Amino acid sequence: MILSDKRILEEIEKGTIIIEPFQRDCLGTNSYDVHLGKYLATYKSRVLDAKQHNEIEHFEIPKDGFVLHPGTLYLGVTLEYTETHAHVPFLEGKSSTGRLGIDIHATAGKGDVGFCNTWTLEISVAQPVKIYAGMPIGQLIYFAVEGDIETMYNSKGNAKYSNKTTKPVESMMWKNRF
Repeated sequence: MILSDKRILEEIEKGTIIIEPFQRDCLGTNSYDVHLGKYLATYKSRVLDAKQHNEIEHFEIPKDGFVLHPGTLYLGVTLEYTETHAHVPFLEGKSSTGRLGIDIHATAGKGDVGFCNTWTLEISVAQPVKIYAGMPIGQLIYFAVEGDIETMYNSKGNAKYSNKTTKPVESMMWKNRF
């Protein structure tokens, strides 16, 4: 089941969902709107290797915006830091974002119970579009979990994306054995 607005507020009150900063007007009927942070990143190489550490370059979105172009993967970050201790968070694009031709994640829309961080966005665009830090970029939806959790994400020894950050994080696929 997806949590309703009232249930999200109850879980925030209990401390099982944390959203910082929290703005009441960003709470939808069954979701919470998140915003684009001020940092973007691109990979240094145009050819990426899944077995290698592909380095990125961070840059700040100028006050007057930044134009994204097709054919480049941009890593963005949510302004909001979140913690989810009893639910499965999903990050989806807003319809207004999609109608500008902006995809905010390639495949990684689901978080894990115990995820505590900002969300790195895998941004691509259908045509050039100017974006701004602080603009609404997506929405978090929370699902109830059936059964007990054996190991929360933030307590897993091999969790690759648990270091608290305000900047986008590159792929850590290279840490996997294959």
